[in-house]
Amino acid sequence: MNLQPIRGRVRTGLPALLLGAALLLTTACSGGGGSNSGGSGGSDAKGTAAGAKSGTEASKAVVNVKPDDGAKEVATSGILKISSTGGKLTTVTVADTKGNAVEGKLAGDGASWEPARNLAAATEYKVHAVAKDEAGRESAKDTTFTTLTPQNTFVGHYTPEDGSTVGVGMPVSINFTRGITNTEAVEKAITVTAEPAVKVEGHWFGNDRLDFRPEKYWAAGTKVTVKLALDGVEGRPGVYGKQTRTVTFTVGRSQVTTVDASAHTMQVVRDGQVLKDIPITAGAPATTTYNGQMVISEKYKVTRMNGATVGFGGEYDISDVPHAMRLSNSGTFVHGNYWAPSSTFGSENVSHGCVGLEDERGAGDDSTPAAWFYNESLIGDVVVVKNSKDKQIAPDNGLNGWNMDWAEWTK
Repeated sequence: MNLQPIRGRVRTGLPALLLGAALLLTTACSGGGGSNSGGSGGSDAKGTAAGAKSGTEASKAVVNVKPDDGAKEVATSGILKISSTGGKLTTVTVADTKGNAVEGKLAGDGASWEPARNLAAATEYKVHAVAKDEAGRESAKDTTFTTLTPQNTFVGHYTPEDGSTVGVGMPVSINFTRGITNTEAVEKAITVTAEPAVKVEGHWFGNDRLDFRPEKYWAAGTKVTVKLALDGVEGRPGVYGKQTRTVTFTVGRSQVTTVDASAHTMQVVRDGQVLKDIPITAGAPATTTYNGQMVISEKYKVTRMNGATVGFGGEYDISDVPHAMRLSNSGTFVHGNYWAPSSTFGSENVSHGCVGLEDERGAGDDSTPAAWFYNESLIGDVVVVKNSKDKQIAPDNGLNGWNMDWAEWTK
């Protein structure tokens, strides 16, 4: 009877021993399996841990933005600078609240970015910049700032008008409302481009006028675009531009008229072909007509001409001069003349410096030489006067920069 319990315990303990051995064997096999794989299991675990650590490690690239976030009354030039230490800039966007982007240039080494032009005044800008370190980790910075509100401003009054069709001699002429001392900054803020492309250069007349033209007359059919990005440009200390405008105009057919003051004739050439020869009267011996290349800047079907306004006292005051086209600021015109006998035209010079063509009073007869020339002319057409006993007209007396050679113009 004592043997039965002994057998029972042996029978019960054996499976437990076998189970323990099996568990031990299983554990050994599992561990041995990792070892038999060349330690990859251990390496994978370490790699995962390292990866997790790498994923949370901060980028070594730091983005720096000047001016500081939230800055007010920021200067429109020379202040905005974005840079990175410990990495390279990969993305830089600067835009105003309307989404107008600021053009800029990223340095070749990716370490810095600066705007290509000045910023607009009284404008809030948003900056978004991203940099990347050598490990490919990125960091970003977003800031805002607001530029100054100027107390004194200027604009540029330009010619020709937007959308106009002009003659081949028409320059782009901009007259500023304040004298400019920082001419380089102002000129940089104005671009003039042509299609087909041609080199266009600016020239300053004094400190308040800037003209642009190509070396030779525009080609007929040229499309010209003028961009005025003067907003925020400091034209002189404490005086800022407040103008952003795009102007386009088209150059029409080519018409160049040559007046021979000695022969009392005027020849009109269009697109290389003689259109008409017209008898004229030019300046009298005591009041000769300027020589040189002149551009029609204004047209009046009827206008008043008073000698007192151009230094001739009370010598004349004609209230209804017909078909008048201005050639200079000092009062040179091509215009109709109804008060001189018909025999004067083509034989005598009797004017006070203008070029006169036969006409009828009231400008109502389109068959007269003056009416014909007026109707066939565009603002921007060229009138060349030669063989007059006077000097060449000054380049800034009207839109007459063509009287300056290219080397002088581009100085």
